[in-house]
Amino acid sequence: MDSLLDFEECVKDSPEFRLNLDQFEKEVSLLESNMDKAMKLCGRMVEAGQAYSSANQLFLSSLAELSVYQRKDSVITNCLNQFNQGLQEMVGFHTMLFDQTQRAISQQMTNLCTQFLPQLAETRREFVRIGVDLETAAVKNAQVSRHRAVDAERASHLLLATRKCHQHFALDYCLQLNTFKTQQRVDILNSVFSFVQAQFTFFHQGFDLLRDLDPTMKTMAAQLSQLSTDCAAERKELENKHLLVQQRDASGEQMVGPCPGSDDIIQGYLFKRSRRKTRTWKRCWFSIRDNRLLYRKSHKDDAVVLFHDLRLCAVKSLEHVERRFCFELLSVQMCCALQADSEKLKQAWLSALQGSIHLAYREGARAQLTQPKEAPSLLCGGGDSPGPPTQRQAALGVALRGPGNRRCCDCEEEEPRWASINLGVTMCIECSGIHRSLGVHLSKVRSLTLDSWEAEQLKLFCVLGNDVMNRIYEARCSEEGLVKPTSDSSRAEKETWIKEKYVEKRFVRNSGADGARESDAGLRLYRSALAGDLVAMAAALAEGAAVNGSNAEEEGRTALIGATVGGSLLACEFLLQNGANVNHRDLRGRGSLHAAATAGHTGQVCLLLKRGANQYAVDERGQDPLAIAVETAHADIVTLLRMARMNEEMRDSEGVFGSAGDDETFQDIFRDFSNMASHDPEKLSRRQFSRGREEDDEEEEEQEKR
Repeated sequence: MDSLLDFEECVKDSPEFRLNLDQFEKEVSLLESNMDKAMKLCGRMVEAGQAYSSANQLFLSSLAELSVYQRKDSVITNCLNQFNQGLQEMVGFHTMLFDQTQRAISQQMTNLCTQFLPQLAETRREFVRIGVDLETAAVKNAQVSRHRAVDAERASHLLLATRKCHQHFALDYCLQLNTFKTQQRVDILNSVFSFVQAQFTFFHQGFDLLRDLDPTMKTMAAQLSQLSTDCAAERKELENKHLLVQQRDASGEQMVGPCPGSDDIIQGYLFKRSRRKTRTWKRCWFSIRDNRLLYRKSHKDDAVVLFHDLRLCAVKSLEHVERRFCFELLSVQMCCALQADSEKLKQAWLSALQGSIHLAYREGARAQLTQPKEAPSLLCGGGDSPGPPTQRQAALGVALRGPGNRRCCDCEEEEPRWASINLGVTMCIECSGIHRSLGVHLSKVRSLTLDSWEAEQLKLFCVLGNDVMNRIYEARCSEEGLVKPTSDSSRAEKETWIKEKYVEKRFVRNSGADGARESDAGLRLYRSALAGDLVAMAAALAEGAAVNGSNAEEEGRTALIGATVGGSLLACEFLLQNGANVNHRDLRGRGSLHAAATAGHTGQVCLLLKRGANQYAVDERGQDPLAIAVETAHADIVTLLRMARMNEEMRDSEGVFGSAGDDETFQDIFRDFSNMASHDPEKLSRRQFSRGREEDDEEEEEQEKR
């Protein structure tokens, strides 16, 4: 610890004290200069960071505009949307980091400077002034003659009073210097610690965000690999087509003919003579379709029908005009002169027009060549009609069935598209970003339209939902006189509300004394899990119950073991999503998988295996879940555990040279068991299985008799 000014030496005003005081004052001046430098540089860094965030936001907007060109591919569009949302959240994390840095460095150091330094400077001025007065009084006292008793006594009293005043200011000045030196150590270390903690939170949030984007990255990588292969093949095909066309049209003469994928009989450029100004010719794009002659004046104009029915027209070559390669179409109503670029093109158009006229008179060919098409696309400039809107994923519809789930649980915005798995609530995209910043230990945020969901997770939203959870987390709002933010509220207001609601749990109505509250909540959590009461479990967790707390009255069982004993699949899923340890064991060495195997709850066995339960753990009798299932004669659980063990052993034996992933047969059977446990648990009861086996035996006996 650094040495401080000695108050005894201060009273003596010794040279050693003066030297220490000068050293202290130099250190204070240097510290003030360094703190001012640190605060200025922090301000510059924050300003540069804010400019970076603004530029990053503009850059992400430009990327979002680029992604519009990929909207025809739904997979790529979904991936790009998730990337954009994740990067938007990262910009928010940067903004929070700069705000926390500003508070950690500038504000705390500013408070230190404004709290101590002005008062310290004022006290030093008084200390210096009274020191001068003491020196003057001492000189006067020394100069008084011994024969002047009255003056000597007055000078002695003045010297004594001035010395006492000087000692008072000196002690006060020393106290302030010592206090400042002690306090600055705490405040500066606290500032640096807060800054490092903000950095830690920023990188932790970024890690969680990128981990959530990992499946999307893998999907996008597969899409990019396929697109690269397709692009290379398409480029090769285009080069071949280019070479063929170049070789075929080596003369440079314009080609006419039907366009691939078009219903036109022939199409190409012709000059058309104006009917009013016979010397004026306009080059236009002509085509024959559905027994009609159409033309476009430019690529921006729509197609216009020149002759509606070629059967009423006659076509002939024009030889008496000055221009070459001309021919004429005549009908009862009008005539039109056209010019090709060469004699070959002229003959091609004459043949096409004559052929179209002849085919139009033939009934059989007319049914094929004049079959009604979507001509308005040529006449009115219409294109392909847009396809039907993409179907929303089933997860969205299921989650919105819950009570109050059609509005954001925190700001009441309509049509929420995000949800928290462990809380069982739905929310808007802005509130989801705030929830994600709380950390996955408080709220696990997923998209209802972009992420995949399991049946157990969706069922939680139907049982819990926004109304139920808000009655728990907002129970005391009316008592506190607080107003819930709306969809129009600022992000800062929503962030404050969400943190008070879920982190501080300010509005939760706690029951019981403060000392016994946590233990009582833990006992209520266990009993609610045993009974499968999700609402009571959510209330107990909100009141501070430890999700992995063991109950001494129940042989050290946790709430997850209790939920497994009670047989509630949703209670198990709710606890697991809220951080329950799937491999915790009680005083008898039995975990949740042991309890599920003992009770014969196949649904719980499926769920616990999916969540990473250790199927090799043994209890105090040395029995693992498979041995317990064999002993209790639960054939379905024995089959499931054996297949899981075989799949794991096969995967381990294959090592790096084996196939990546689990056995497909095991996955199919496991998926069937899991879906049955979620949607129709009665089918997994022993009675149903025994009945099914009896029916199978009877059918086999009948087949043998036949």
